[in-house]
Amino acid sequence: MNGQELSASITNALADVVKHADELRDLDAALGDGDLGITVSLGAKAVIEALAELPDTANPVEIARTCAAAFADANPSTMAALVAGGLLAGSRLWADKTDVTVADAAAFVTSAAENIGKRGRSQVGDKTILDSLMPAAQALGESPDSGVALDAAIAAAEKGVQDTVSMQSRRGRASWLQERSIGLQDPGATLLWYFLRSWKTSN
Repeated sequence: MNGQELSASITNALADVVKHADELRDLDAALGDGDLGITVSLGAKAVIEALAELPDTANPVEIARTCAAAFADANPSTMAALVAGGLLAGSRLWADKTDVTVADAAAFVTSAAENIGKRGRSQVGDKTILDSLMPAAQALGESPDSGVALDAAIAAAEKGVQDTVSMQSRRGRASWLQERSIGLQDPGATLLWYFLRSWKTSN
């Protein structure tokens, strides 16, 4: 996938995933402050507009860095800061690349997840976005070819989301609920799952 294809795929996926903004807001309201729907909507709009301003010759690393800056600038939230930091971490692996493969995508997502875990002081099992992001990264890395990689990542992310239902939140505002967080689906993990689904259905 070259820069133009990557930019178009991101734009299409973000335009689709905002359709779930209200659902994400409700999930976040049950566990946090309910601003995830707004974060997604504002961030997606800002990224789409920023990508439209890039020249057709923009390479993958320029595109990833543009997404990070636009998403962070559009939102003052913790989620936006973590996502932007993850995108920047992943972009460092794409230096000098004009095309990215599934293996490049897997390395990018893994680096992004590790950065989010480090900055957010969280790990898989804490009931955060990492519970779908890490399994998705692993599925991408283990997929034998590009034809099945995205489906494998979507399935892994979905299972990660389902697993969060039985978990107790251990990070962020959701952790204040303690045992009362058990039985609720994590909104951040759900966002990543929905983004991957949107990537598939809109491209």
